[in-house]
Amino acid sequence: MGTADHDPRSNRGEKVEAAEREAAKRRLLAQAEADRVPLEDTTRALPDRRWRRELR
Repeated sequence: MGTADHDPRSNRGEKVEAAEREAAKRRLLAQAEADRVPLEDTTRALPDRRWRRELR
């Protein structure tokens, strides 16, 4: 083990960074859940082939 393992400042910094990462992860998950569309509200996509006829 190096001396950095025993340095309280670096250990505190790592804890702060880990807490920030965890908070960011929770924010992202909360935003994803808020943006999620329930399965019951979705519809099956049907192909629209009209545009393909125009390309020929």
